Amino acid sequence: MRPVKIIDRTRDAHFMREALALASQGAAVGEVPVGAVLVQDGEIVGRGFNCPITTHDPSAHAEMVAIRDAALRLTNYRLPGSTLYVTLEPCSMCAGLIVHSRIERVVYGATEPKAGVAISRGEFFNQTFLNHRVMIEGGVLADECGAVLTEFFRARRASKGQ
Repeated sequence: MRPVKIIDRTRDAHFMREALALASQGAAVGEVPVGAVLVQDGEIVGRGFNCPITTHDPSAHAEMVAIRDAALRLTNYRLPGSTLYVTLEPCSMCAGLIVHSRIERVVYGATEPKAGVAISRGEFFNQTFLNHRVMIEGGVLADECGAVLTEFFRARRASKGQ
């Protein structure tokens, strides 16, 4: 029988703030401000922020970058027992990677009504055809995560209007 995972809200908020700091780094270079950290055994083993524009890589979402970083650091393409903290609900591309990476848990901040697949556009992680189950926790620091995105797009619209 699999042990029950104890959810620590204080710890979740701590790591989400780390992801928010990365999102701000992305915004500073003109990327949509989404950040992610991958945590294993209480330590951050992967970090990333959205960078498809600056890297000319459509797959360079924050989750993808953080997972690649962790896999390289740990020299393993499987990341069992890890938790991914991301400021925005994952899209379908990132959800597939999360499953293939064997990440145990995903904690996200703001929902993504247009493309999020944890709850907004279907519940991808609950599909019966998947060979790995991922625990999902949404809404951690949701207001802060959403505000970063709202402000970024507000500023972008204002700069285009001038």
